[in-house]
Amino acid sequence: MTHNDTIVALATPSGAGAIAIIRLSGDNAIIIASEIFTSISGKKLSEQKTHTIHLGHIKDGTRVLDEVLMSVFKNPNSYTGEDVVEISCHGSAFIQQEIIQLCLRKGCRMAQAGEFTLRAFLNAKMDLSQAEAVADLIASDSEAAHQLAIQQMRGGFSNEIKQLREELLNFASLIELELDFAEEDVEFANRDEFQQLITRITQVLKRLIDSFATGNVLKNGIPVAIVGEPNVGKSTLLNALLNEERAIVSDIAGTTRDTIEDEITIGGIGFRFIDTAGIRETKDTIEGLGIKKTFEKMDASEVVVYLFDAINFKKLSSHIHVEIEKIKNKHPLKSLVVIANKVDQLSTAEISALKDVIPELITISAKTGMGVEDLKATLLNFVNTGALRNNETIVTNTRHYDSLLKALEEIQKVQGGINAGLSGDLLAIDIRQALYHFGEITGEISNDELLGNIFANFCIGK
Repeated sequence: MTHNDTIVALATPSGAGAIAIIRLSGDNAIIIASEIFTSISGKKLSEQKTHTIHLGHIKDGTRVLDEVLMSVFKNPNSYTGEDVVEISCHGSAFIQQEIIQLCLRKGCRMAQAGEFTLRAFLNAKMDLSQAEAVADLIASDSEAAHQLAIQQMRGGFSNEIKQLREELLNFASLIELELDFAEEDVEFANRDEFQQLITRITQVLKRLIDSFATGNVLKNGIPVAIVGEPNVGKSTLLNALLNEERAIVSDIAGTTRDTIEDEITIGGIGFRFIDTAGIRETKDTIEGLGIKKTFEKMDASEVVVYLFDAINFKKLSSHIHVEIEKIKNKHPLKSLVVIANKVDQLSTAEISALKDVIPELITISAKTGMGVEDLKATLLNFVNTGALRNNETIVTNTRHYDSLLKALEEIQKVQGGINAGLSGDLLAIDIRQALYHFGEITGEISNDELLGNIFANFCIGK
């Protein structure tokens, strides 16, 4: 991949639509656009100011391909930092391809995945963590994921990392300067101030690392496993939550043989509900495999919803209590929601008696929808949205999380060196490694393989 040629790609989703946008970026973007565009006003595109829009026709020789709007962005005031032209044409797939093919014949090359954003990074229009946030913003499908991506794209996370790196770099420079005056035994770096900085960096890194658990679920959705005995209404509950007939419902026990998953958004937070096979002793091989998957999904979930049939509670109360305790003992760190289903068939006194036995109980009727909103509210309470509401920095990227862990490890080595009274040359080794891991996050330190892996996940045209 070279970065001094002119690239072209469809910036809107492929297929027919009302409008499509074709993007060009590079040294010759405006020149190539001028060759294929005839303005209605007769003005030359190359002579127009940046951030202007012009009506005219795209022509292949004398053949008119379409009437379009041509947007001009001159370097460095563009998304990529290069000359950029965006052609807003009619959304016919045929027209899109005709214009792109014409641009290719005039000297463009097809852009690779994420290449426009890669050029923005290489031209210092954004750092690497902000570039990754662009992909997260495109992929966001809930209010929380959108807010996290916007915050990171605006540089909230990278600014915090850059500030820490700059302060550490200043001290590293002073410590390494001391090495040049080793014989004079001078001290340029104030050790008390240095200790304060290391303490503060440690606290910030730990806070950012701890935020990843919250950030990961907010970004990717919170997995919720719906478990219980066969025929207690797990599939009916899934359908009620999704407000559609997603799972097959039957009076026959063991209908669900495999897990069924779907997502909904509650209060701006994504939840991924997993309907599982009913847990029971069985000789059916296929049903047994489904039950095995149930336990696997419980292990992978953040929240376990245990559902039982309220009508049969008196007969099975001891068994239900044992099952609840089993889940609590096996998954002590998971949030557990205990639900009594089919309460529409019970009296008010019977429902009250149930809640006396299990105080944390939620009572619902998945069939009628009664209590389903209470369940949603309960699930939302499990999510730590305080940091999100307070606009705190939340880490959502696994690569960033890994670099933060490595940086913390090096900072703790520096702290250990300070405690042991090590010389500046030994401290400098660990400081350099910490600086390296900080630089990995923002892209101040990167390589072609890393950039290739990151931008390969982008869509073409972004």
